[in-house]
Formats: sequence, C-alpha cells, structure tokens
Amino acid sequence: MEREAGVSISYRDAGVDIEAGDAVVAGLRGIGDGRPHPNVIGGLGHFGGFYRLGAQYPGATLVSSIDGVGTKLLVASIAGQLDGIGADLVNHCVNDIAACSAEPLFFLDYYGTGKLDPDDALTVIGGIARACAGLGVALVGGETAEMPGLYRDGDFDLVGAIVGLVDEAKIVDGSAVAIGDVLLGFPSDGLHTNGYSLVRAALSIAHDEISRERLAGPAPFDMTSTLAEALLRPHRSYLAETRALVQSGLARGMAHITGGGLPGNVARVMPDGLAAEIDATAWTPPPLFDYIAEMGHIAVDECFRAFNMGIGYVVAVRPEDVAEAVRLVPDVVEIGRVRHGVPGCQVLHSGLQRSPGE
Repeated sequence: MEREAGVSISYRDAGVDIEAGDAVVAGLRGIGDGRPHPNVIGGLGHFGGFYRLGAQYPGATLVSSIDGVGTKLLVASIAGQLDGIGADLVNHCVNDIAACSAEPLFFLDYYGTGKLDPDDALTVIGGIARACAGLGVALVGGETAEMPGLYRDGDFDLVGAIVGLVDEAKIVDGSAVAIGDVLLGFPSDGLHTNGYSLVRAALSIAHDEISRERLAGPAPFDMTSTLAEALLRPHRSYLAETRALVQSGLARGMAHITGGGLPGNVARVMPDGLAAEIDATAWTPPPLFDYIAEMGHIAVDECFRAFNMGIGYVVAVRPEDVAEAVRLVPDVVEIGRVRHGVPGCQVLHSGLQRSPGE
C-alpha cells in the first residue's frame, strides 16, 4: 500500500469503520418481535451472551462468545509464522467470557480456505488444541472448509466459539460498579488481535518480498526480536488473574480491551449515570505502539480507539480492595476512576504523544 509521506491515516482509511460496526450492533437490537427469549439474561453488547439453563438447574447460566483474530492472519501468513494464531483465537474468546466471570467449558473452531494446505491447517488447529489444553478447555469439534472462489489462494479465515458456565447470582457484568471505584489495568503482551488493518496500512505490509524481508529483520524499537515477532506476540490469557479476583469477590466490572480500544470497551461495563476516566500517563505504552503511530502519523485518539496501547484488560474494584487486588495480581496498574457522567470512557492523554504534523 503506497502512502504519501507525512499524511495521517485512521482506522477507517485502513478499511475498518468502528462506527459502522456500532451501528450494526444497535440495529440488531431491533431485529425480531421485541420479546427476548425467557432464558436469556440481558441483551447484546456485553462480552458474552447469558443463557440460564432453567428451573431444573437453579442458577446455572451458560455464557457464550464467538470471535476471530482479524487481519493478524495476513501478517502471520506474510511472515510465514502461524504457530501462535491458535493461541490468539482461544485466549481472545476465553478472555471475553472471563469478563462475565464465567468458567470456560468447551470450544469449537472454524477454518475456511480457498485451497487447503494441510501443513498450515494442522499448525493452526494444533495451536488451538494446545491452548485449550493449557487452559483446561475441551476442544469438542470444529469445521475445516475448502471453498475455492470464495477465498483468494493462500488466504484463510479462522473463527472460534466458546461456551462457559457461571452461577447467575455471581455474574459480573458491571452493574455493581459505583462512583469512586478504581480501574486497574492488566498489561498486554502487544497488539493482541486487534488493529492489524491499521498496522498494515501504517507499515505498508503487503504480500510482497519487501514486506517479508522487513518482517524478518530486527524490530527498529527492539533489537532483541524481529519485526514479525513483535507484531505477532500472542494474545495474553487473563483467565488466572480474573478468576482470582472473581473468587475473592473483588471484581465489580471487567472489560477485555479488543476492538474499540480502552474507550470502546471500558464503556461497555459502565452503568447509567457513570463514566470511566482513565489517566494514560499512569503507564508507559510499549515502544511498538509509538513506532506504529510514528510510521503512520496516527493521531493519539485514533491509537486509543484502534489499539490496546499496552493495557489488555481492565477491572473495576472498590478503593478499599485495591491492595488485595494488587496482592493477587501483582502486575496490575491503577489507571483510573469511575465518576458521575454520561456512560462512557474518557482517556486523558495530554502530551502523551505528538499529533500528526508536529
């Protein structure tokens, strides 16, 4: 992708329209006859869907989620490094239902391609199996589909679905969040599985030999790894950390920082009348994010909408519980507070990064 030097780019310029996605979710709420299924708790928009099993299983509620790893697949394919993609998929899905305090039960995957490459498929699906085993999740099945004409040669898509279980009385959905609660951020291990369309645009990564050579070379901001290794670090699992906070009764709301970044995801667990205020100077984003922003001349607001910026998970706890939370999860960082306001999330970042053209 050729880009004029010095021209700022946005996620929309890279082909991803966050507002359009939000509009689809809003529209889906109006589909149907307006009467929710009697076993469904809540509605669309949270990190998982809740389905109570019924009177014969008092309190037992299934939590489900489905997702993919986006165009990280393209970067991994261009670099010839598919080993971590399976773990990316599993960890992303498990993290989503962990934000609902659910224990993961089983997983299914979908691998679709125009022409099946058995080695690539086994590498990816083998990674899924290992990640599931490592988290105690059953891989109960999946679908491998070969559909010539639908996918370009060499391309494939990957989707995973997770189902977990929680006692309805112990669901953590943000409804308990209150004014003055402290927001704790869990460090990410890199880009995780979001923002790669903007990354590819900013770094001009394409299916060509020049891109392959750049990806194989040292990362300009970290000479201990290649650029590909830095971009493809696996999506971190937060299951052990969230489990500890849930079992101790400390977690009042939890957000997995995926598409939409901190503003878009923390807002999902703010009750009516409350807003999250995050101080972005409370932590230092890894140099990977600065490098991408500089190369693409990406505005700081756009960075926080597209990337996790070094924080992969956020948990709201009471002020008096912060010390215990830090004891249980030592690498958390206090990044903000819950205030009165229109439900949402404001990231305060004055002076954190330069603006395009400065």
